[in-house]
Order: sequence, then structure tokens, then C-alpha cells
Amino acid sequence: MTRPGPRLTEPQYFILAALLDGPLHGYGIIKAAGQATDGRLRIAVGTLYGALERMERAGLVSASHEAIVDGRARRYYRLTENGTEALGREARRMQQAAAVVIGRTRDAGVAPA
Repeated sequence: MTRPGPRLTEPQYFILAALLDGPLHGYGIIKAAGQATDGRLRIAVGTLYGALERMERAGLVSASHEAIVDGRARRYYRLTENGTEALGREARRMQQAAAVVIGRTRDAGVAPA
């Protein structure tokens, strides 16, 4: 049985989620994460690259390729198999946690927002 890794932070979760559709460069990841959260989550550039570096060391993402755009190098990142598994585990964990609260509020006669 594989041992579950540490929980993902919210930025890490949405960075990995942004990569589900394929490789993206930094700005693309920031934009996708913002869209996925209706603008609630704004990942700063320093936060993004720090998280990508840690997740690359952990084997959750890998550099896919680089491209030169307007004279600047863009590094693209892709989700690894371990990253996909970690994202799925975290989604299930959050779903289970939400179900507990939703069930208890329903039992108490409180409608979820």
C-alpha cells in the first residue's frame, strides 16, 4: 500500500489542477488557477515558482519543454503520474470532509450556501 503524501496547499492543488489538460507555462498556470476559482485565488509569481520547484523535487510535476516567445524563454510544466495521483487523493479527501459538514448542516435544518 502506498503511503499518502502530505496534503496539498490550496495553490498547489490548483496548480496541479491547471496541468490536468496538458503542459502550461507559468502565466498559463496562474491564469488557469484564477479561472478555476472565479478569481478568488491569485497566485503570485514567486509563490508559483516556489511551489513548482518543490513539486518538481517531490515528483508531482516535471519540466516538459521550453519555448522562446517574444525573445523570452518560457518553461512549460506537466503533471506526472504521481502528481495526478496526489491531486486525486486531495480531491477525495476534500470531498469526504465536505460531505461530513453538508450532512450535519442538513440534519440541523441548515441549507448549505
